[in-house]
Amino acid sequence: MPQLNPAPWFMIMLMTWFTYSLLIQPKLLSFTSMNTPSNKTTSTTKPTPWTWPWT
Repeated sequence: MPQLNPAPWFMIMLMTWFTYSLLIQPKLLSFTSMNTPSNKTTSTTKPTPWTWPWT
């Protein structure tokens, strides 16, 4: 069972991290978002009281 041998784990994780950081991450960062984020103005509205016709 090869998964019980922990010797190659470090190299596999290291190669996976290098693959992500050198190949995949620049491709993902090259995309531009369509809508630029902007701050929303918060407008608070005063709630209207309920009318209780059954009391």
